Amino acid sequence: MKNNPKIIITVGDEAGVGPEIILKALASKEIPKEIDIVIVGNRRNLISKYLFLKSLGIEKIVDPNLLNIEDLKISAYNVKEPSNDTGNASFLYLKHAIEIVKKSSNSALVTSPICKKLWNLAGHNYSGQTELLSEICDSPNVGMLFTAKSPFTGWRFNTLLATTHIPIKDVPLKLNKNLIDSKLNLLYKFCKKFKDDPTLHVAGLNPHAGEEGILGTEEVDFLNQAIHDWKIKNPLVNLSELISPDSCWISSAKAWRGNNINPPDGILALYHDQGLIPVKIITLNYSVNTTIGLPFIRTSPDHGTGFDIAGKGIAQCQSMIEAIKTAKDLLIS
Repeated sequence: MKNNPKIIITVGDEAGVGPEIILKALASKEIPKEIDIVIVGNRRNLISKYLFLKSLGIEKIVDPNLLNIEDLKISAYNVKEPSNDTGNASFLYLKHAIEIVKKSSNSALVTSPICKKLWNLAGHNYSGQTELLSEICDSPNVGMLFTAKSPFTGWRFNTLLATTHIPIKDVPLKLNKNLIDSKLNLLYKFCKKFKDDPTLHVAGLNPHAGEEGILGTEEVDFLNQAIHDWKIKNPLVNLSELISPDSCWISSAKAWRGNNINPPDGILALYHDQGLIPVKIITLNYSVNTTIGLPFIRTSPDHGTGFDIAGKGIAQCQSMIEAIKTAKDLLIS
């Protein structure tokens, strides 16, 4: 129907698990019926993947002939092996999908995994899909946020990364008061979609949040002041002082299973692995990557291309299911 939310899904790198998890996810009863789905990729390759999966005895997959596919007939290549060509195709699929979403009202983008190395070998020098989205949309203040809805309690767990795809040695150089301020603004705005008065936590950078400068000085140099200043500008927000990173996610782990009645609604992690390790351990296959700060909604499964398992029919599709469901939830929130 005309007013249905529209979800645009890219197939990602076709030598990876993207096509498989799409075909499996769209056969799931968990996918909302009241959405219109458009796949951006290569119809021939999707049909080939479907027939291959059927030959393995996998029944719970959707027939691509029943899907609305934006068919980009990029030059033929062997999609069984990762290559510069598969990297280039995944880049072009994303660029095309972005244009569709920008022109479509009530729409969201769901991106399947790509390989950053193959993008670069194909001449597309971006450290990830988030960075390309930020550039094309002229949205410099974006955030990589991981959200998951507990299948046990329905509680939504959110972790935003202050820095993303940069070497660990560059993290302290990238962090500053303005960055913390902008990321807390993004996190608060996102969490308010689901709760009027969200509680926010921020993880320290160093062990034990620096132990008053003994284990690192970034906290006393500027991080504590950044938190204090943001609290003054947002006096009604329940924001903690910096929390030791080794305990920052404990209450979230308990809440995921229903054992904590007052967990934080949002956590700001200061670098990629600091946030992603606990998120993935706690949520397993239910976490979704969403880029906040764009003019439209973008989500993606919280895993990579899975080149090592692609073509074996064993890829799990739960994170793709959650990415589609989350995109729909964000469209109507």
